[in-house]
Formats: sequence, structure tokens, C-alpha cells
Amino acid sequence: MEAVAQPVIKVAAICGSLRKGSYNRGLIRSAIQLVKESAVTGIEIEYVDITPLPLLNTDLEVNGTFPPAVEAFRQKIRDADCYLFASPEYNYSVSGPLKNAIDWASRPSNVWADKAAAIVSAGGGFGGGRSQYHLRQIGVFLDLHFINKPEFFLNAFQPPAKFDSEGNLIDLPSKERLKEVLLALKAFTLRLQGK
Repeated sequence: MEAVAQPVIKVAAICGSLRKGSYNRGLIRSAIQLVKESAVTGIEIEYVDITPLPLLNTDLEVNGTFPPAVEAFRQKIRDADCYLFASPEYNYSVSGPLKNAIDWASRPSNVWADKAAAIVSAGGGFGGGRSQYHLRQIGVFLDLHFINKPEFFLNAFQPPAKFDSEGNLIDLPSKERLKEVLLALKAFTLRLQGK
């Protein structure tokens, strides 16, 4: 009897921080590493850089087309099976760059619609939790389906050290929690796809 090939879920990972040493970008690097080390199988993660996106300005839409950087971003979002957001918290909300990226991809036609998503965050205090709640509100309009559990908020400044000096996640319990998020995202994506 032949083994049935397991589907590979394509995850687009988006970081709301533009800073290279961002702890949230470190969470994405760690997620990618978990997949490469086969700690999580059946998914592939692509980091989608939002740095090249111009500020949303509908004057830049000409004859139904978008600027090249926006077109490329929208295509990566369209091609993904699901999304992993790493969202810092700015003023109790998501970052401006993340909101800008979300808005570009929601322009008609909304390329986020009817797909699964997960959110992870790192920061001080509540670990970016309020940004996650706001992102979930935004997701209602986008028709995104966020996993509810497990939640991943990481206070990056509470001992023991969670990140090294380059923003890489080094805390083993946090890596295990991140793995659980990826497994839940995979399972929920397959369920939404009817597989």
C-alpha cells in the first residue's frame, strides 16, 4: 500500500516591525527554524517583507493595477494557505507598517479572505497582547479566521532572557509554545480547506 502524501501548508509570515533586530521578527525566524529542523512538518514558511510597500494612497492605483511592490506583496498573500503575524504593540494597537500592509492587500479584491491566521507577539508588559486583540478586530472585516488557542504573548524583558543580542529567540519554553501555535495553525488551515 502506498503512503498518502501529506499536504504542505504554505504560510506567509508577516512582521509588523521594520527593525532588523526586532523580537517579533525573531519569532518569525524561530518559526522558520522549527520547520527546517522538522520540529513541525507539513508546512513551509515564507517571510514576507513589508518594508518596500509605499504608504497606502489610492492615487497610486492606475487602471486597476497597483505599484509593483504592492502587486508582488498581494501575490504572496494570495498564494499562501494561511498567515502568521508577528505583531508588536504600538499605542495599544498594531504598528503603522503592519496596518499599511493589511490595507494594501485588502483593496479590491481582498486577498486575505477566508484563510486561517495566527498571531504571536513579543514586547514589554503584556507582550503585545493588546495589538493581537486589535488585529483580531481588523480580521473580522478581512474575513480572516484566527486560531483561538494557544495564545502567544511573550514579555521579552522578564528574566530569564528570551532573546539574544541579535533578536533571536533563545528561550526553550517559548520555542515549544511557538511550535504549538504552528501545529494549531496547520490543523486549522487543513480543517478550513476541508482536508
